Amino acid sequence: MRRVVVTGLGMINALGHERESSFQRIVAGETGVDRITLFDPSNQSVQIAAEVKDFDPREVMDPKEVKKADRFIQLGIKAAREAMEDAGIDGSVERELFGVSCASGIGGLPTIEKNSIICSTRGPRRISPFFIPSALANMLGGFVSIEHSLKGPNLASVTACAAGTHAISEAAKTIMLGGAERMVVVGAEAAICPIGIGGFAAMKALSTSNDDPKHASRPFDAKRNGFVMGEGSGALILEEYEAAKKRGAKIYAEVVGFGESGDANHITTPAPEGEGAYRAMRAALKMAGVERVDYINAHGTSTKYNDWYETMAIKRLFGGRENCPPVSSTKGQTAHCLGAAGAIEAVITLMAMERGVIPPTINYEEPDPDCDLDYVPNEAREARIDVAMSNSFGFGGTNGVVVFKKV
Repeated sequence: MRRVVVTGLGMINALGHERESSFQRIVAGETGVDRITLFDPSNQSVQIAAEVKDFDPREVMDPKEVKKADRFIQLGIKAAREAMEDAGIDGSVERELFGVSCASGIGGLPTIEKNSIICSTRGPRRISPFFIPSALANMLGGFVSIEHSLKGPNLASVTACAAGTHAISEAAKTIMLGGAERMVVVGAEAAICPIGIGGFAAMKALSTSNDDPKHASRPFDAKRNGFVMGEGSGALILEEYEAAKKRGAKIYAEVVGFGESGDANHITTPAPEGEGAYRAMRAALKMAGVERVDYINAHGTSTKYNDWYETMAIKRLFGGRENCPPVSSTKGQTAHCLGAAGAIEAVITLMAMERGVIPPTINYEEPDPDCDLDYVPNEAREARIDVAMSNSFGFGGTNGVVVFKKV
């Protein structure tokens, strides 16, 4: 099969509107978690999230078009545009062999909420004609393909919190099998709205540390009490290796392995001992054919069972704690961006490889005896990273893992 490399990166999240400022603040251990401002959360049990502040969609769309796209699409357009520019894509690149693989866990939830209220209070005739196309999860790929005239495969992964990582593997498969020469991968999420926060809060999945938002997301820490919702987008340009070399593209790393699995256990709780996560990681490592991994960007949600079982799965994969590489979760900084998480964290992982620095797991104050790996606590660490793994696990028992290797 053909080799696949990453040649462009883009990112927007609560810590910055582009990849460089975001990454610098992630490495510095800052967090974007704060009190919600996108709506009045005073009647909610959870009042905190990691919002993208001061984002003006008119920066990426004509003002007349803004109402046609939900916020997750607008964020995705921003990240994809940055990735295309970073990759140096110009008009000479064949568009019929250039596709899109997009991801979102929920899609346009604020738009769905808004139009549901309109329907029940004002009647169905007052529903916006842009409601359906602006809320569809796959419309992210539609908007991106239109902006950049990408006429290759147009795919969408909607696999909860594993969607962003699955979008990477779907794009890689497409190139490996000759379905395209290049693919934009873009994962985006913007579900910070009353029904989004209220729904996850009703499940008791979210942290209720409203009085201390900066320390609410604390992956692997003994005092963790749920995840914090974030929003944002991550984008990668994947290319066939020879095509990238031919045009003199900068290569961040090669996609050497990916693994996917299903827990077949519970709709929200991971399989005991991380059995499904273990199989996905094992498959990714087997495909990669590497002897070691230098860094793992963990799913690390700051929830009891995810952190516990992911730790167990990693130890099983590497044959014991003493053989495991450094692990960190960057969700303390960005919070959990749901379907965008895998794409955002892949961008963070690739930038960590390029810069030779492992981002820290922040808010790690009280070790959990059941979570006993090297989580790079609180401060970034310089390290040579030749091979890195990024994990994503989602509701429904869906797991995705990707392995990158320096070329």
